[in-house]
Amino acid sequence: MAAYREMRPTYAQAVPPGVRFFLIANIALFIGQSTGLFSEEMRRLLALWPIWDQTLQLPYEAMFGVSHFMPWQLLTYGFLHANFSHIFFNLFGLWMFGKVLEEFLGTQRFVIYFLVCIIGAGIVQLLVSSWSVKSGGMPYPTVGASGGLFGLLLAFGVIFPRAHIYLFFIPMGIEARYFVIGYGCLEIFSGLTHPGSGIAHFAHLGGMLFGGLLMAYWCGKLPAKPKRLLYW
Repeated sequence: MAAYREMRPTYAQAVPPGVRFFLIANIALFIGQSTGLFSEEMRRLLALWPIWDQTLQLPYEAMFGVSHFMPWQLLTYGFLHANFSHIFFNLFGLWMFGKVLEEFLGTQRFVIYFLVCIIGAGIVQLLVSSWSVKSGGMPYPTVGASGGLFGLLLAFGVIFPRAHIYLFFIPMGIEARYFVIGYGCLEIFSGLTHPGSGIAHFAHLGGMLFGGLLMAYWCGKLPAKPKRLLYW
């Protein structure tokens, strides 16, 4: 990595093409879910399910609507959302951080980065949820782009560490580097202390983990080197 210099986001485009594609894809699928254009069976096939022994005799109430893991779910789950508030906050974060990162990384790298974070978050969530089912928990699906969003948050904090993030309930800005560290610690604490909360805390951490590994690769910090290094 080159010697550190402070970077400031420029916000050149309101909605660059990569961000626009992900916004449209998520909104279109949500409309399909909400209006019934998407069947419940199709939604189950696209959501991320744990790996579990389907010969288990579960109560009928728990068995209703239960599906099983398929490889494509590691990507497709990131384009489904549970309700309006879920998709609103995820897509607002995608727009807010994504437009700056796409401007800095370029559209191709941005799209690759976001998808790697989605898939990485899905892998971590798959491991956690499958272990939970094996330990006696019930199989349940995971949906949402939150893992990708947390990957974007990490990248923003690394590339623009001194940029200030403003929250609705805090009257002063927080430097991005401290915001990312604090949020990451909160997710670790929440994941360990509230495993049955219905929020995929470890998927969020997985998005940050895989995003960090990809950025380290692009910067030449891993044994394998990219053709073109990323500097800032």
